[in-house]
Amino acid sequence: MTSSPSYVCARGGVPHEPVGAQVARRDHSATTGGPLDVRPGAAGCRDALPRSLAIRALAVSFAFVLCFAATARAAPTVTAVGQAVPILGFPHTGNILGAGAAVHAQVKISGSEYGGFPPPLIGITVDLPVGVKLDPRDFPSCPAAVILDEREPRKCPKGSSAGPPGKAFGVVEFGSERVPETTEILSFYAPGGGLEFLVLGHSPVALEVPVSSRLEPAGTSPGFGPVFTGEVPLIQTVPGAPDASAQAIEITLGTAIRKHGKAYYYGRVPKSCPKGGFRVRSEFVFAEEGDPERPEPVVVPFRAPCPRK
Repeated sequence: MTSSPSYVCARGGVPHEPVGAQVARRDHSATTGGPLDVRPGAAGCRDALPRSLAIRALAVSFAFVLCFAATARAAPTVTAVGQAVPILGFPHTGNILGAGAAVHAQVKISGSEYGGFPPPLIGITVDLPVGVKLDPRDFPSCPAAVILDEREPRKCPKGSSAGPPGKAFGVVEFGSERVPETTEILSFYAPGGGLEFLVLGHSPVALEVPVSSRLEPAGTSPGFGPVFTGEVPLIQTVPGAPDASAQAIEITLGTAIRKHGKAYYYGRVPKSCPKGGFRVRSEFVFAEEGDPERPEPVVVPFRAPCPRK
């Protein structure tokens, strides 16, 4: 009793020529010098591979995939949350539909891709919810040169502060060691509607790092409202040493101002909230191995809570 020859399919499930038939025709060619039969009408299909070769090819491909996966670098892990909060000194503000509000945001970054710490943060983009209203026209702005060049926040006009000081936590190079650093974040309204930041560190390293962001109108990102985009410079405290790594950020942005007895708000909560909360999306861009020419984006979508009824 003979077993039926097996088939190896490689194109749309069409079987190749039986392996036994291939061997028989190869032996026939070797002894008679006659050609192999590869006509379309012959049993099986053209360009057939014996099962052993097909399995070998699959094994090589699988090994390549495993090797590639083993050498691929993992991205940092980022969590981000935020919600509308009241503005100090202005009643009926906060997480209320249609009301003026500030936004309190918290970001946590973890990873070991850069000498045991996350790679340097070089960019942040925040897509705000549909329906958010931002109106910077009624607020003084701080000239860009004061923050970005002079780094003299005391020269900014009264009322141009975008919120109370925030904080950032990370690690910096100090001598030959990487040590924790806590910094203060000062925020200001920028000409044209964007925001300017000055990151100040005092111990163990003295830092003055200016950061600017621009405001894009609603509709820039489908499904979202206004968009803030900013670039973060690399922070090197010791020449030739690793750049600073950010591990956490906490900040509150948005203020109000009174003119002729009327309150004006930089930002307002949408007038309606979809089921599940306000849709927000943040993108954090990291410099892989400290190289800004190798950006590594991490997108973090989340839902900000709807106001209580």
